[in-house]
Amino acid sequence: MRSLYNILFLIFFVLSSPYYFLRMSRRGNWQKGFAQRFGNYDVKLKQSITNRHIIWLHAVSVGEMNVCMQLIRALEPRLPNVKFVVSTTTTTAMSELQKKLPPHIGKIYYPVDRRKFVARALGTIRPDAIILVEAEIWPNFIWRARSMGIPLFLVNARLSDRSFPRYKKFKILFKQLFGAFTGVGAQNETDAGRLGEVGCRREAIHVVGNLKFDAAVLTGRRTLDVPAMLGQLGVPTDARILVAGSTHDGEELILAEIFLNLKKQFPDLFLILVPRHFERAKSAGNDLSKLAINFFYRSELAPDTQFEQGELDCLLVNTTGELRYFYEHATVVFVGKSLAARGGQNPIEPAALGKPVLFGPNMQNFTDVVKIFLADKSAIQVSDAAELETRIGELLSNPPRRQELGYRAQETVKEHQGATERTVEMILEGCAARDLYTVPKK
Repeated sequence: MRSLYNILFLIFFVLSSPYYFLRMSRRGNWQKGFAQRFGNYDVKLKQSITNRHIIWLHAVSVGEMNVCMQLIRALEPRLPNVKFVVSTTTTTAMSELQKKLPPHIGKIYYPVDRRKFVARALGTIRPDAIILVEAEIWPNFIWRARSMGIPLFLVNARLSDRSFPRYKKFKILFKQLFGAFTGVGAQNETDAGRLGEVGCRREAIHVVGNLKFDAAVLTGRRTLDVPAMLGQLGVPTDARILVAGSTHDGEELILAEIFLNLKKQFPDLFLILVPRHFERAKSAGNDLSKLAINFFYRSELAPDTQFEQGELDCLLVNTTGELRYFYEHATVVFVGKSLAARGGQNPIEPAALGKPVLFGPNMQNFTDVVKIFLADKSAIQVSDAAELETRIGELLSNPPRRQELGYRAQETVKEHQGATERTVEMILEGCAARDLYTVPKK
């Protein structure tokens, strides 16, 4: 089985490499740390981990990175002699790690899942425990870690309606992988049952809740003054702000058309578009230009930039890690990848800020979260662009309704917090055998 996997992986790796190299080049800054993807680390990192207990956390992208930050903040006071190393896959997430994590936290790229690269990476870092966020399963990495006797934890774990059948279909492969985990923090009972079916040991599974409810309220140093920025753009302090976050291809055009229609009724309306992938900003800008919308790129904003009031209609954000700050000043929030694309993006963050939140019908990656919000009547799901326009218009014209929806959203988030503490307890118990931590006697 392992030999077959490695043969197939090598074929896939060779065939897909041009596509991924193209994506990395578009995002920029791909050369820095590139060797780490093959398990090669510089002297500085090696020196920082020498003779240290290490816990390795892996976050695929920006959303999982926030979960890692939350876990590190909770674990550090209890594991004072441990050094934390966080890995990620994308250059965007690495940029955020560099900005948001303190210098003493190691930041690396996750190795490509070939035996040689994985063995080199694990042999260098030699972690005392590994924490994977959500279902990021790479066979060679897990096989190697298990052979080294390293405790493995899977946190904020979920198996979607789409991925669960795939894992079941190849259960013969995944059973031994999922069975390797010392602890599995499932988001809910449904996920716990599914994880058990694909091979996780029942005694290792803990239903802890969704860590993203906790990660959404992360506090930290404020790096962006949005009111000052809006002032530079000529946006009045009392203007209505429509923020469309994490949008995907096709959604910027839809939002732009909705904006133009609503601006006839609300002349002070201002649009902030934040594409999920900043390299798509040029394409989104072309869509705005076709509709004669006056917009400005966030990256081009300089200290001396100044527009007259009403001169601009839209800010197109082509930078990373700033969406939360724009959410804070939104009148209404639309969460992308839910209207013209499938899967959805995280609605918890704007909800935690007490904002009225809308999203489209395609929220497959957040099915359980959506059920919670809809049951609490603390968010609005629309079926299409026409309904989205109607609902946004209703909220823009009704401040009490906006306030009520935002309050309900914030209360929903508060009610579902606490997963971090439960996850930390699971990890600490698993780490006790490695002499990192002594579990108090009950």
